[in-house]
Order: sequence, then structure tokens, then C-alpha cells
Amino acid sequence: MPRLRPSTQQARRENILDAALRCFARGGFHATSMQMICKEAGVSPGAVYVYFASKEDLIAGLCERDRNEFAERFALLAAAPDFLEALQGIGEHYFIDESPDRQRFVVEMGVESTRNPRIAEIFMSVDKFCCDSFEAMFHRLKDEGRIAPRIDIPTIAKVFNVIGDGLFWRRAIEPDFNARQVLPVMTELIGTLLNPVGPHIASKPAGGRLKPEAAS
Repeated sequence: MPRLRPSTQQARRENILDAALRCFARGGFHATSMQMICKEAGVSPGAVYVYFASKEDLIAGLCERDRNEFAERFALLAAAPDFLEALQGIGEHYFIDESPDRQRFVVEMGVESTRNPRIAEIFMSVDKFCCDSFEAMFHRLKDEGRIAPRIDIPTIAKVFNVIGDGLFWRRAIEPDFNARQVLPVMTELIGTLLNPVGPHIASKPAGGRLKPEAAS
């Protein structure tokens, strides 16, 4: 049997992860079986077990993928000329543009982590990664003279995690939740905590996007 190219293996792995995400979002962790995931992915059980030995392994794979994406977005965020404007864009990506399946999955895994130590370990590793990444980024922005935080940076990083958790939960349970209406207000509140030095976002034009204004 010919060996698959790395790109083909990666595509198959991603297809299985996408199928698992949809299944977990629809039915939760316990109600979802490996057979359901195989059917959703359109592959045989043997094809799935080549990459993932269990549902926990699938959760770990999904979380690893999320971590990699977060790392890329954090790097772009830290380098953005206008931090708050870039933060607004990331918020729109996760809480407006993305499929609700992602939010439902995060909420489901949060609940499952209260019962399953392995899921809790995976879930909290992502939580710690996000908190540590925010903290490192805020220290960098402070050292560069771009922000002058009003409270200590570790606390602000935890606040960011709490805000993200709340937005994921709200979008998952409220189908008509208008994140586009809420995000500008949250961005302005975050600006107050971080106290940006130089241009910052303070108002939202009629078109629906925030625009920079001179700091007072």
C-alpha cells in the first residue's frame, strides 16, 4: 500500500477533527460515539484510529489546533499598530464570523471538564496558554510604551480570559445574541483598563466599525 503524502495525511486529520467538532457541538461528549464521528467524516473506523485512539485524543487534537491558531493571532495582535482595533477584529472573527459550533464545543468541554479529569487537564491547558499569552503580550506592550495599565497585568490577563469565556457561553446559548453590538462597548472598557498611549479606539461610526481617535 503506497504511503500517503504528509499533505494528504494532514488533510485527513483535519477532516476528522472538523467532523468531531460538529458532533461534539451537536450531541455533547458522552452522547457522541466514535462511530458517529466516523460517519460524519465519511471514513472508516480504522482511518480514524490511525490518528486518534479515543474521544479524549480528539479533544486534545482540537485543542492543539486552537492553540496553534491562537498563537498566530496573538503574534499579529501584539505587532498591530493599533492594538484595540486589532483586538476588535479578533473579537469579530471568534464571536461573529465563526460558526456557532466552535462556541458550543467550548461550552460543552467546559462542562465536561467538571466531571472528566482528562478533559479538565486538556481544557485548562488551553486556558493557561491563553492567559500566559495575554500576560506576555501586555508586558511587551507596556515595555514598548504602548499601554500604561491601571491595574496589574496578571489580573488583566485573567479578566481577558473571563470575558472570552462569557462571550463564548453567551453566543452558544443565545442564538440571537448580537455580538456586533456588544464588542465595541467591551473594546472601550478594555481600553480603559489598558490605558493605551497614543491613538486609541473610542467611538463607533455609523458603518459599524470602531475608528481611532486621538487620546485625551
